[in-house]
Amino acid sequence: MPSLASSPASNDQPPPWDGPLQILSLDGGGLKGLFPAALLAQFEQDLDIRIVDHFDLIVGTSTGGLIALGLGAGVPLPKMVDFYVRLGPQVFKTGVLRSAKQALSAKHSAKPLRRALEEVLGNRLLGQSEKRLVIPSYSLDDDEVYLFKTPHHTRLRRDGMVSMVDVALATSAAPTYLPAARVGNQRLIDGGVWANNPTFVGVAEAVSMLGASLDQVRVLSLGTTDPVSSRPRRLERGGFFQWGLSVTSLILRAQSLGTLHASEHLLGQVGLLTRIDPTVEDGLFNLDKLDPVRIRGLAETVSRKCSPLVEEFTKHRAAPYVPTGKVR
Repeated sequence: MPSLASSPASNDQPPPWDGPLQILSLDGGGLKGLFPAALLAQFEQDLDIRIVDHFDLIVGTSTGGLIALGLGAGVPLPKMVDFYVRLGPQVFKTGVLRSAKQALSAKHSAKPLRRALEEVLGNRLLGQSEKRLVIPSYSLDDDEVYLFKTPHHTRLRRDGMVSMVDVALATSAAPTYLPAARVGNQRLIDGGVWANNPTFVGVAEAVSMLGASLDQVRVLSLGTTDPVSSRPRRLERGGFFQWGLSVTSLILRAQSLGTLHASEHLLGQVGLLTRIDPTVEDGLFNLDKLDPVRIRGLAETVSRKCSPLVEEFTKHRAAPYVPTGKVR
């Protein structure tokens, strides 16, 4: 639902949250979503846990939204990993003609993605999620940010009737890569245009809609790898031919860092926000093309180093989520 309608009215505040509130935040990044999916699967294996048992709220944008929906639907993480391994060849076909097509229309069709999502998510509705979810998108009709939310507040009634597949298509409809998705009468595109790192969205939801105070909130934020880029001197001239596609990667990185630092300032205390997003060589992994073996190998390496950090989150066990809104 649109962001303005998502804010609780002054006489409709949620009751105070009891105890810690843990958030799992999942970045966008196309096929690079294989990294956080494989990383979470490895954490589950290393720590002998089910990751969803330890988080009260999951927020995910674009490919992170697909993983969040899978977790909410009870899909085992190894199955999500397999989904990404199969997704590349099915959806993101390569070739010179396809790249040329991107100048006039979406580079890829959404039909193979829909079929792949239906295999994993079935016909589940957002309101049937086992966890509280917030999934960012953007409305072309309202020219406004758009948030899909499970019915975890009495005012959240409508989104619960939307299919998880439609939510997934909306949050992942990256401009020039995939066509806009239609949900009802809304044309929706990738939430990454404004919240590629949805950490701040999760913190705001915890406070405004779930009644938590900032000192109760703890966040595990997972990126999809952070390419180390050099910014050549030609960019100083500022023209289109100097910037080209570099401006897109810069904007995504800048907004991710901005939301991360804002969240860190809000939460204040060291350790309340854990960010895992390893730096990699620029161009090693792309939104629609990567080496699955190499990125899964990276996930195995990172999980060895970061398991102690994640183990801290397992000390909290999330209470069962019971929908509070009346779904219609």
